[in-house]
Amino acid sequence: MAVTYQQKTNIALFLAILFHVCGLIGILFTPYKEWFINNTSVNLLLMGVLLIITQKEKPASFWIFILLCFTLGMIAEMIGVNTGYLFGNYTYGNVLGPKLYGVPWLIAVNWFIIIFSAGNIIYRLNEWLYKKLSAQMRPSFIVQVFSFVIDASLLATFFDWVLEPSAIRLGYWQWIPADEIPLFNFACWFIVSAILLTAFRLLKFNKDNQFAIHLFIIQVLFFLILQTFL
Repeated sequence: MAVTYQQKTNIALFLAILFHVCGLIGILFTPYKEWFINNTSVNLLLMGVLLIITQKEKPASFWIFILLCFTLGMIAEMIGVNTGYLFGNYTYGNVLGPKLYGVPWLIAVNWFIIIFSAGNIIYRLNEWLYKKLSAQMRPSFIVQVFSFVIDASLLATFFDWVLEPSAIRLGYWQWIPADEIPLFNFACWFIVSAILLTAFRLLKFNKDNQFAIHLFIIQVLFFLILQTFL
């Protein structure tokens, strides 16, 4: 018996909630805090795989988008870590696994998760809004794309703002001077996100991934709780 899209989404949502709740309990309330932190890479990789599995159709344009996220994400991070010209002065710890020029490979997965999820949320909101408007009141295609990119980039940057304090405490990365997150980091996050989200908007693939929306909310709540109690 074939698994329906809704069943795939429900299974993915169950796994996402299970892993994040277990992570919260393990980090905040058990003596195995370091074990849970050191297995962050497993959770991150699983969430990326679940996003791909729950994608309705996977044309070449979808894989091109993933490749763009991986490539630009890694290049931007390598420039940042090795020069400070992007994001600021920071270094990655060993929690996220093997590195290339000082950047963990899994950071590319993180870029895909954040950009894809933020893109799905804003795209769905825009589509809902435009259906409420008459044809005469709808903005031009260029205005729609520009509005989408700005809004989705702000959402992706907001996620980084939520993530930063917990990521530092968990040893994902460290800023130099210690714990001083520069505004330049968020400006660069917005710019890199805008490039990737322009590709997201213009490439033709299905942008109705329900799990992506749920995952974004789960991860925001996860890091807000860690930020509060860690």
